[in-house]
Amino acid sequence: MEILFQTWPWYVSGFLIGIVMLSLIYFGKTFGMSSNLSTLCSMTGLGKKVSFFDFDWKAQRWNLLVVLGAMLGGFVAVHFMSDASNAAINPKTIEQLAQLGIDAPNGKLLPDALFANDIFQSPKKILILLIGGILIGFGTRYASGCTSGHAIYGLSSLQIPSLKAVIGFFIGGLIMAHFILPLIF
Repeated sequence: MEILFQTWPWYVSGFLIGIVMLSLIYFGKTFGMSSNLSTLCSMTGLGKKVSFFDFDWKAQRWNLLVVLGAMLGGFVAVHFMSDASNAAINPKTIEQLAQLGIDAPNGKLLPDALFANDIFQSPKKILILLIGGILIGFGTRYASGCTSGHAIYGLSSLQIPSLKAVIGFFIGGLIMAHFILPLIF
């Protein structure tokens, strides 16, 4: 049981993700978390008003179980199987975050400056969350999928549009981290 409670090496986790992707390809399924939002909207009957959501959502029920499993697995891992103090963060990263006023997690999974409940008392941080959510939603729809769909499923099935999307995700992330984040904080 000791091995379950440790951080797994990348090659073990990557191999397991690869097995899941091969299984999905074998059974003719496509993977992506953002497609579940469309499925949920279709379930509510929104397809009667918006043609994008007019599809047979029952064919995607299996993917809703993936989301449920991811949430349940994340809950179990965080509350029963993990030790956040073993997260190795580069000291230079901690120093750069401190310059922006973002605290080091210090044994927690997330820094309070970004994820504590008091962020909802700041109009600036609420606006940042709102604009960020809109941009993520727009980008996901514009790219025809989210990071997990493109980076995990799209690349494993050798799709060129997914390669382009993943390159764009990395470039956007670098621009955000090095140029925009310092302006926001």
